[in-house]
Amino acid sequence: MKKTMKVFALLIVASLAFSMPAFAKLYVFGGGPAGGTFQTVANAVQVYGPIKDLAKDGVTIKTQSSGGSIANLRNVNKGKVAFGTVYSGHVYLGANGLLKNDTAKYENVQAVAFLYGAPAQLVVKKGSGIKSTKDLAGKKVGVGNAGSGAFANCELFFTHMGVWDKIERNAMGYNDAAAAFGNNQLDAFWLFTAFPSGAVIMAAQTNDIELIDLGADAEASGFYKKYPYFGKLKVPAGTYKGVDADVPSFQDSALWVANKDVPEDVVYKMLKAIFTDEGLAHMVSQKKTFKAMSVAKGADGIVTPMHPGAIKFWKEKGVIK
Repeated sequence: MKKTMKVFALLIVASLAFSMPAFAKLYVFGGGPAGGTFQTVANAVQVYGPIKDLAKDGVTIKTQSSGGSIANLRNVNKGKVAFGTVYSGHVYLGANGLLKNDTAKYENVQAVAFLYGAPAQLVVKKGSGIKSTKDLAGKKVGVGNAGSGAFANCELFFTHMGVWDKIERNAMGYNDAAAAFGNNQLDAFWLFTAFPSGAVIMAAQTNDIELIDLGADAEASGFYKKYPYFGKLKVPAGTYKGVDADVPSFQDSALWVANKDVPEDVVYKMLKAIFTDEGLAHMVSQKKTFKAMSVAKGADGIVTPMHPGAIKFWKEKGVIK
C-alpha cells in the first residue's frame, strides 16, 4: 500500500512538472497610487497580449500598487518587486546615497527604458491670490503620497523655495487631493505626473482652476543649477478646462527599472514585446501620456547603469553603442 501511494505521489509531481516550465516564475511590476500614471504603466504592461504570452516561457507578470517612485526604488532594490517605475532623478540620487534623510545606496536598481516626462503641476483656485510657490505660506497643501516621487520632489522643491516648513502639509494621493480641494479642505495641491492628469480634470469640473508658473520660480531661485537632471517644459494651453495659456514648469524622466538579478532574457523579451508598433499603440490606448514612448527615445533621461537585457535590446535597435 505504501509503495502504491509513493508511486502515485511521484506521478502527481511528474504531471505538475510536465504541465509547466521548470523555470516558471512570477515577476511583480510595482505600480503606484490610484489616479497616478505609474499604476497605469504597470497595468498596461501586464494586460498586453504578448506579455501575457510569455507565460508559455515561464514568465508571468503581475502588478502591485505602491506609494510611487521612492517606494518602487526601495522595493526594486530589495528584490521585493522585479520591476517598477522610478524617476531618473531618484534612481541617480539613490545610487549615490544622496536621497533626503537617507544615505543608503540603492545600487541594485537598473534602468530598462524611458517612459515619459513627468512635470510638476501645482493647482490652485482662480482668484485665490496664490501666484507663486512662496504665496503658499500658511496654506493647506496636498503634497502627494508619503513615499511617492511626487512627495519627494515636492519636499525638494518647496524646501529649495523656503516654504516646506511654512505650509500645512497633507500627504495624500492625487484623487484624494482633488476631492479635498473640491471640498475646500485644501488651498492647493501638487502633482508630479504626466498631463493631462485625471485628478486635475476632476478638480477643474468643480472649480475654476489655475496652474502656478513653477518654471519662473525654478529659474529665479537657481533650482536648475542645483538639480541639473530636471528639464524645462510647458503645460500646453487647453490641457485643462479654464487654463488658456501655456504654463512653464519642470520635469523629470519616468523610467522603467528592474532589479539587477532579473534574468537578462526576461527584460529583453519584455522590451521586444512592448517596443513594437503594436505594443506602443497598446500603451497609448491605455493612456495618451505614452505617446512619449518610442524606440528612438528608449534611452532618454537615463544617467545610471542599464540592465544587461536592456543593453542588448537597445544596442540591437541602434539606440546605444
